[in-house]
Amino acid sequence: MSTPAGPRRVTLFVTCIVDQLYPEIGKATVQILEHLGVAIHVPRGLTCCGQMAFNAGFRDESYAVAGRTIELLRGQGDVVLPSGSCAAMIRHLYAELFAHSPYARPAAELAARTYELTEYLVDVLGITDIGAHYQGRITYHDACHGLRFLGVGRQARALLAHVREAEIHPLPNCETCCGFGGLFAIKQHAISEAMLDRKIRDVQATGADLLVTGDASCMTQIGGGLSRRSIPTRARHIAEVLANMVDARPV
Repeated sequence: MSTPAGPRRVTLFVTCIVDQLYPEIGKATVQILEHLGVAIHVPRGLTCCGQMAFNAGFRDESYAVAGRTIELLRGQGDVVLPSGSCAAMIRHLYAELFAHSPYARPAAELAARTYELTEYLVDVLGITDIGAHYQGRITYHDACHGLRFLGVGRQARALLAHVREAEIHPLPNCETCCGFGGLFAIKQHAISEAMLDRKIRDVQATGADLLVTGDASCMTQIGGGLSRRSIPTRARHIAEVLANMVDARPV
């Protein structure tokens, strides 16, 4: 396994959905970074990047939450998130939210040092082999925000390619949305379910026993769809796989 050139320190932003629903993803992220010799700092008071309110059109509410996030992350060095969606909010959508405001400059400064987890591992640390192991079939779903805003996808595939004993099976239509989209799944439930049906069919076509993605929201949508259809394929975050926190379970 390759190692970073020197000691590094990052600020970890675990995101609200990970903090409240999937703490194991946060723990996996910590385990990976510490394994690679990266010191981690988590500022007190970090909650949400403001994306949910932003996407729902509540710009004043998003401004308040995101502004607090900027204040808490001032001078905190590189920021790493186990979420392409939230990283995309900070890197690209803060510019729109804070345009012509006192936060415009600090928002741009924060955007320049914010990274999605796999992006940080591969593009910043130069690491593709974490020493992970999984005995089974894996397929990978590209989450929309990470793919389209950040260009994340090749990094995850490079990391998964080095998971020992894993068979990697390409997911048909891997760049197609799973139908979650935050409030979209609630406001447009029928369309969301139709999109999910197509995604589930594609997952089944791979024969994979593990669907891996980089956003907890997609994991929730696809994992819920698989469970409701009594399909044994599981959905997991890539951090959990890289941290060896997912045991093999044949379909």
